[in-house]
This record gives sequence, structure tokens and C-alpha cells, in this order.
Amino acid sequence: MLHLISRCSSYLIFALPLLNSVLAATYTLSKTWKGNDFFQGFTWWEWDDPTQGRVNYVNQETAIARNLSYVNGDNFIMRADSTNVVDPSARGRDSVRIHSKETYTDGILIIDVKHMPVGCGTWPAFWTCTRNGPWPTGGEVDIIEGIYGINQQYSNNLFTLHSDAGCNMPPASGQNRGTGTSLLNDCTGGVGCGVRDTSSKSFGEEFNKGQGGIFVMRRSHTRGFSFWFWPHNSPKAPSDITTGSNVIMESNLNAPIANFPADQCDINRHFDDHEIIINLTFAGSWAGATPQWSASGCAGSVGWTPDDYVDKNPQAFSEAYWEIRSLKWYTPVCAVKARKRALDSIF
Repeated sequence: MLHLISRCSSYLIFALPLLNSVLAATYTLSKTWKGNDFFQGFTWWEWDDPTQGRVNYVNQETAIARNLSYVNGDNFIMRADSTNVVDPSARGRDSVRIHSKETYTDGILIIDVKHMPVGCGTWPAFWTCTRNGPWPTGGEVDIIEGIYGINQQYSNNLFTLHSDAGCNMPPASGQNRGTGTSLLNDCTGGVGCGVRDTSSKSFGEEFNKGQGGIFVMRRSHTRGFSFWFWPHNSPKAPSDITTGSNVIMESNLNAPIANFPADQCDINRHFDDHEIIINLTFAGSWAGATPQWSASGCAGSVGWTPDDYVDKNPQAFSEAYWEIRSLKWYTPVCAVKARKRALDSIF
């Protein structure tokens, strides 16, 4: 790689005087999942839930047979069972968790979601994570995560990094932590370092009322992680993202909602190649914990635990589904090639 870096650098030095105003970084489309692509590009998790959720993750064959994973038009659907009362001796309510077959590092990940799971006890997430262990060694990155409820502390979207010890973020400010509300600075372990979106439009029922939206994550080993969100048909969303362009110009992105710079965190050391994960669990170590359940506004029968609620109320999960328009991965283009493309377009 050293000779390639050297060659790129020499060309860059030559080209920069001519192209100072051209893009800071360019990314090219590497992978698209849409509709049936998910069945080929992902595996269905069928083991116990590591977050102790009241959930029974089913394999792909079972998910298809029970109509828990299917395609509607061009959109991919993955949902929970909403017709059966769960036997107390069972593992939990049938649901789906999928993992990408390939892993990814630096680049831009874009998901266009029409509908995300809602309902008492629901805990949906879209995230990336290492395949190495033990967790959190190798890192986890949460792009969409929250739990159902009336308390914005839990029901607004959270962008979070989880790592082993030694990865820290600067003190909160609009410049270095994004426009959201910054939480902890230490990324270690289960709580991690997070930024909460101040808008309710990026999660839950408000998100679904607006026909969903687009989430963007940029990962860079030299600059860290940044996150954006735009509601469906937002005029503020960059056109190269909303049109599904094969090339994304990073200079078109506005200020991120959440920004985790690499100043005090060695990204390569704390974050391995990651797989992409989409899941829906219930109750468990977060949504079922006493403070969160009490703040959710969910009311079960007297004496019912969160698990009881999940087991005995199938109708409560009729809206507990993901509907995904597309998922795309973009890889960074060598700056020289990007600038050459821009120069060619000028002349």
C-alpha cells in the first residue's frame, strides 16, 4: 500500500493548486441492498438475544414461512409476530435479526427507511459491530436506536459508540459533538458515548407519520464517525443522497447531528471491520428495565412484568416492523481520482 499512497500523494501535491475549491472527499457506490437483495446479502440470526430480550429470533426459512420477512414492491419488510400469545416457557415473541455477510470499514452507510418498529416494549436498532470478541473489544456503532415511550430521554434516536477502554470524545459542543445533545464522553462498555437527536422526527411514531427518512453514517479512521438524518422528502437533504447517486460529495453534507472525532480515540485500534445489523427485540436489559418501563407510558395489567406484556398482547405489535426502501454502502475514492474526475468535468 505504501507505493500507492506515495503515488496518490505526489499527484495530489501537483493537482491541489489547480483544484483548491473542489470537494474535500468523494465516495463511490460499492453495494446496494434493495428488496430481495437482503435475502442474499444477510444472514438471519437464530440464537439467544445478547440483550436478554423477550424475543425468539427465527431463521430465514421460518421468517419467510411465517411472513416475518418478505418484499412489498421494492421494499424489504422484517417484522415481529403480532397474532400469537407467547407460551411462558418459550424463548419469547418471534422476531427477526439480520447480519450482513460482508464487513466494512471506512466509508458512508446510508439507509432509507419508510417505517420502523413501534409499540410498548419494542427496542429496534440499526447498527454495526465487530465479529471479534469479547464485546466491546472491536467496537459497536449505533445508528438507529431507542425504545418506545413518552420520555424523550429514551424515545428520541440515539447515536452511540461502544468500545473497550481508551476511546474518549471531547467535551460537548456544537463544533465537535454535532447539533444533538451529547451524553457521556467515555465510550467504554454498555453505556458508551452517545448523542441524542433533539428532534423526535428521527425515531418512533413521529418518524413513521412522516413516511420515514434517511440516515447517514460516515466512518473514517482519521476523522472518526459522523451521523446525519433527513425526513422523507426533506428539501434540506443533499440531492446526491436522495437520488441514490453513484457518487457522493461529502462537501454537500451539512453539519452532522452527531459527530465523534478521532482526536482522543484511535479508531483503527478500537473499531474493527464491522458487519451491519438490523434487529427488533422486546423488553430486555434496556426497554424492560424498571426506570425505562415506568417512563414509557405503557400500562399492563396489575402485577404484569414487561415480559408478561410482550407475551400476552400480540395485538400491541401490529406496528412492530421495519420497512426499508434501500441500504447502500459507499467507499472513499482516492482524492486524486476524485479531483481528476472534477477536473475532467470542468474542462
